[in-house]
This record gives sequence, C-alpha cells and structure tokens, in this order.
Amino acid sequence: MLPEGVDGLVGCYPRLERPNLRVNFIASADGAVSVDGLSAGLQGPGDKEVFDTLRMVCDGLIVAAGTVRAENYDALRLTEGGRAWRVARGLTEFPLMVIVSGSLDLDPEQLIFADAPIRPIVLTYRAAPASPIREVAEVIALGEREVDLAAGVRLLHERGATQLLCEGGPGLLGAMIAADLVDELCLTVAPLLAGGQAGRIAHGPPAPPRRMSLRHALTREDMLFLRYGRAEPTEDRATPPGDR
Repeated sequence: MLPEGVDGLVGCYPRLERPNLRVNFIASADGAVSVDGLSAGLQGPGDKEVFDTLRMVCDGLIVAAGTVRAENYDALRLTEGGRAWRVARGLTEFPLMVIVSGSLDLDPEQLIFADAPIRPIVLTYRAAPASPIREVAEVIALGEREVDLAAGVRLLHERGATQLLCEGGPGLLGAMIAADLVDELCLTVAPLLAGGQAGRIAHGPPAPPRRMSLRHALTREDMLFLRYGRAEPTEDRATPPGDR
C-alpha cells in the first residue's frame, strides 16, 4: 500500500547520494498518457501526494515547453510544509524550474515565470530565435541544431542540482531515453481504459531498449504506483515502508 504521510512517502521516493534523474508520468491501464489532451483526467487517490513528494525532494524540475503550455504550469512554489521540509534538511527553499524549448515560444506572463520564486532556467540551442522570455528567465543555449540534454544535465549538476525530476512531455522523455539520461521512472497507472488517439509516455528517436529494475509496486485504492531504476546494484533498494 502507498503509505500515508510525508515520512512514508519520502521513504518510497528518497533523495539519493549519487546524481539521479527521475521521471514522473501517469498513464491509463491501456497506456494513454492523457484524456482529452490533458493528464488531469487520469488522476486519482494518492497521485497528488506522490507528485508533491517528488517535487519536494528534487533539486531541479525539468519540463518541456509544450507541456508548460498544454498543462498551463504555475510557478514552482511548493506547499508551506514542503518548503519547511527542505529548509530543515539544508536544501534551498524552492527547487530550480528548468524548461526545455527550441523555439522559445513561451509566454513571459504565464505564472511559471511571472510568479516564480526563483528565476527559471530555459535550455535551448544556439540558433533559437529572439524571444521576450529572455527578460524573465535565464536562457542557456546548448547544442547547435537541437538542445543538448546531456550538457544541460551536466550544467545542472555543476550548479549543485544533482537530484533532478522530469515531468515530460513524451517528446522530452523520448529524447532523454535516447541520450541514456534516465535513471528512474516513476509511473502511476490509473484504472481507466482511455482508448482514443492519446499517445504513450515517450516518443522520439530510435534507441536500444534499456533494462530497468522494479523498486516498488504500491497501491492506493485502484491506483498503481510503480518505481523503476536502472538495472544495476544501488544502495537504495531497501523495502519501502509501504511494503513492510
């Protein structure tokens, strides 16, 4: 069972000693990544608690510009309790907000920028067009014809953000898989058959399959919470509190 309370959830989704890029997605039982174009139609009991916990424990949140627009992202402010948890452990009050955009087609008045407690970072490439987003975000060009995601991850590590969380979308996840950057996948499976034309959680260039190891499989009512990690020995494989 998915545990109740902050301590139990953090035990299931801990910060690691080594650098870690964790991805969080939700999908229906038949693999749909959205309902009517949005992930909100898939949400259920426990999903918001996991979502908030993953944001709370990370150093930086990475998301694609298309997801920022489609999901109308707010500023990354966390709850009062989440901020207190971070400060008590010597972390910054707020994680970094990192947006990946080739076109820089972003609205500087969207709350993710206009209400940001920390100036967001936008990763782009050198040929990106001029954009007013440069006035409200730190725009960093990495790569000539596309965003160099590996260089972006290295840059964030150099700035002390070693615990990274990606919330998508599918194109960004596909590119991260192709670049072999994903260390963990946290996948919530909703008890729905969505059908329709919805895509899967990742799409992108061809890449060799990479074996993952199941860290936990937890439930809350009919929701299923899976956590996969790279299939190699790690120090965090202790049985999570919810499985004891």
